[in-house]
Amino acid sequence: MDVEELVRKVIGSAIAVHRDLGPGFLESVYEAALVVELESQGLRVERQKPVQIQYRGRVVGEHRLDLIVEELLVVENKAVSAIEDVFFAVARSYLKATGLRHALLFNFASMPLTIKRVGPENLARFQSGD
Repeated sequence: MDVEELVRKVIGSAIAVHRDLGPGFLESVYEAALVVELESQGLRVERQKPVQIQYRGRVVGEHRLDLIVEELLVVENKAVSAIEDVFFAVARSYLKATGLRHALLFNFASMPLTIKRVGPENLARFQSGD
């Protein structure tokens, strides 16, 4: 599956979850609901995937990613009053740690659902809606 098609499917799934649940729940609730929605479309989803962080060839820590879809796309879910710059830095660090090139950042606490697209630090970042 092409990345752009995957991005469209994941965004559509997040919109469906947001439409049904609305704002007000914990991030973990949206994450679980999004997994249900994505799996119902036949997509492979890894939830709370641990990823080792290395420095000079040694493991120095671990990230736990909300979702990885089809081993191509990192999905970071938030339920906060507003998306802050630090969330983009975190999403980029996930890309760096996994070697992936595409991430989506959702804020389920906003009306409408906030959808941001994140690329690696060295690529031009574009955000939907900006």
